[in-house]
Amino acid sequence: MIKKIILLLLLIITVSFDSQKEDAFGAGEWFKFRIHYGFVNAGFATLEVKDATINNKKVFHVIGRGYTVGMSRFFFKVNDLYESYIDKETRNPYQFVRKIDEGGYTKNQEGFFNATENRVLVKDNETNTEKTLGVPKNTQDILSSFYYLRNNPNIDKIKPGDSIAIDMFFDDTTTKFRLKFLGREDITTKFGVVSTMIFRPLVQSGRVFKEQESVTVWISDDENKLPLRIKASLAVGSIKADLEEFKGLKYPFKVNNN
Repeated sequence: MIKKIILLLLLIITVSFDSQKEDAFGAGEWFKFRIHYGFVNAGFATLEVKDATINNKKVFHVIGRGYTVGMSRFFFKVNDLYESYIDKETRNPYQFVRKIDEGGYTKNQEGFFNATENRVLVKDNETNTEKTLGVPKNTQDILSSFYYLRNNPNIDKIKPGDSIAIDMFFDDTTTKFRLKFLGREDITTKFGVVSTMIFRPLVQSGRVFKEQESVTVWISDDENKLPLRIKASLAVGSIKADLEEFKGLKYPFKVNNN
């Protein structure tokens, strides 16, 4: 269950937007999230943005990590690495990396996107096999979705009850990742009281989640659109993830002093 929690966190923190044409982020941005399972500190997840060059194209190199700590590591050890190389002009991914170790279950994959042919070549470095799959136009990987959505130009028009969807490629499958906007709320964080936008990702019910809409996300209502808090009801217990640390923001972080 812990591995699904960390994967969910990496997925849910993609719920961020910016109404400006200029990127809402830049190289040097870094987030760290503390994950709680009930009263237990289950683990951490981080996101970092760097500059890189692929095929003479300037790209953002995004690195996401998730890992368990303490007693959670004793019961279920997780050490996951996700990477994405994103075109600075189109904000579409060139390449992704997935290296995971989840309680002995491992996977080592690389994916290479061909935007012209709308295909992705997936290489399995454990079995030395590869396959090419068709994908819809502008399909994102799990990390590039974060930065693609942060620059969505339609955020000013969104109203409570509206939803936004993108095509996301993960585990050799393209799925529609849909986010419903609930409204705005001021919440208390370790940084102070922050004005937020509230979203509810539509997740599949089953062994992990109680129902389709069991996850709620709070995003800072400023130019940065930081993911601040995530809550989810699970089949057994609940999870809460809070932004613990950050640096390298492109815009000032707004905290309400009153």
